[in-house]
Amino acid sequence: MSDLSDILSALRWHVDIGCDEAVSDVPMDWSTFAGRPQPASRQPAGPRAPAAPAVRPAQPAATPDLPLGASEAGTAARARAGEAKTLAELEEALRAFDGCPLKRTATNTVFADGNPQARIMLIGEAPGEDEDRQGKPFVGASGKLLDRMLGWIGLDRTTVYITNILPWRPPGNRSPTQAEIAACLPFLERHVELVAPDVLVPLGGTSAKTLLNRAEGITRLRGQWFDYAASGTGKTVPVLPMLHPAYLLRNPISKREAWRDLLTLRQRIGHTG
Repeated sequence: MSDLSDILSALRWHVDIGCDEAVSDVPMDWSTFAGRPQPASRQPAGPRAPAAPAVRPAQPAATPDLPLGASEAGTAARARAGEAKTLAELEEALRAFDGCPLKRTATNTVFADGNPQARIMLIGEAPGEDEDRQGKPFVGASGKLLDRMLGWIGLDRTTVYITNILPWRPPGNRSPTQAEIAACLPFLERHVELVAPDVLVPLGGTSAKTLLNRAEGITRLRGQWFDYAASGTGKTVPVLPMLHPAYLLRNPISKREAWRDLLTLRQRIGHTG
């Protein structure tokens, strides 16, 4: 019985530190890898032979086992996103995109939820475990809180549109890297162009800093109005950063700031319900 208890304790410890899924069917034995090769000792130089002309190797195409590099991924994403004329085409292009390694470890591509004709577009950071499993944004504990927050000002998922910076869950719910954000950003930018909302609401620091290209944290950005220039249309969209519901679950005292931001949003859109 004690052996079973020890095994369960070890599993709980792995889950607590974020090791909640495997990314390979076979464990990797890192001890079998050789160390970095050392440079050969320098020998006295003799007459130098003429150098052969440099030949630039061709860039390999992306495959599930060999994703694109950061620069190539951004270029490919911008080309594919720009070809999409509708949200359905954009979702299809995103599902076919192999330039972000997160796609290999995610269960689902989480595209969007809500009403694409809504005036308000909410943008989170990335799917969590529940979102990855169900394929929709904000369906876990933070999603339930978001629904209640919207209800406080008379809104729901039929009157807003919801997506994320990243469509794939980072393993263990870790923060996304800059390379991952850069690979997916062209799809988000095209997403905003196609929806053409009246107001953008980034939820959390990653979303706000990405959309606004600013370095300040969410506690400095929240509650203030900024402008977002949609590159494809030239339209300027008002932006109101807000605290992420997951942050509010960890810091309930900050709900008073979230309430003030919701009132600011309601005043801007002229909602009286």
